[in-house]
Amino acid sequence: MTTDTEPVVAQGSEIAYPQSEGETERAQRPLFYVPARRNARLQLLLDAINADTSLHQLWRCANINAVDRSGMSDHGPTHVRIVANISLKLLRLLVDGGIQPNIVSDYGLTAEDAEIVVVLGAALHDIGMSIHRHEHETYSLILGAPIARRLLDTIYEEPQRTIVVSEALHAVIAHRSDERTYTIEASAVKVGDALDMTQGRSRIPFEHGAVNIHSLSAAAVERVIIKSGESRPILIEVVLNNSVGLFQLDELLRPKITSSGIAPYVQVEARIDGENEKRLLPVYNLS
Repeated sequence: MTTDTEPVVAQGSEIAYPQSEGETERAQRPLFYVPARRNARLQLLLDAINADTSLHQLWRCANINAVDRSGMSDHGPTHVRIVANISLKLLRLLVDGGIQPNIVSDYGLTAEDAEIVVVLGAALHDIGMSIHRHEHETYSLILGAPIARRLLDTIYEEPQRTIVVSEALHAVIAHRSDERTYTIEASAVKVGDALDMTQGRSRIPFEHGAVNIHSLSAAAVERVIIKSGESRPILIEVVLNNSVGLFQLDELLRPKITSSGIAPYVQVEARIDGENEKRLLPVYNLS
């Protein structure tokens, strides 16, 4: 997917992959994929997730409730994959910047274990949407607890398994904007969820006539680029085609960053590409 030095670029409804990757490689990618980067336990988790057909169905059930029944944007496998990749990138940038994950400082585990927490938390964070949109974070917690233990069954012994499960479930419940976030790992998932904000996130409701500030502002976000910053570990560049996209930053991204534990380490910059703003509403003849 991305190399260790490449920024993650979210564009449309998918993560942008390197130009060097061929069509055969793209076609052979599994349903759920993040760059394991020599983390053997993370690769085992990826294998377990890709073999878990019941989890895949929960992602799809979540999307039925979100898209087909509620007219919302995608909350299924594509969203989960994007959030996992962005969240993992955020964590690695923090670690590279000298920020210690909480599973290291509090439990004496490793940064590689923190990656497990982030990816597992991202994989489970929206499965509660399969039950209901309202309070879906709580339902994700209930559904996710046995799944997390099942996925980690052959990866960790006790008590490490219980530690990793608990930390991943904290990431699940804390991805709400108004929920206090205790750990670096949960903060990465929380902000990663908010950064899946490009045009593809609004395409379905926008094309079906849901013309409101949420669909308009998401349609105005062309790209989200995540990379190492000069003054802070994380630089987030948001490329807009219209200034209405600032709503996404002020009302959706800012609260999640503020309620996370990584706000001091994140810099956000936004710019509008092109000489003219893209027109997002049709021209009406009122005469």
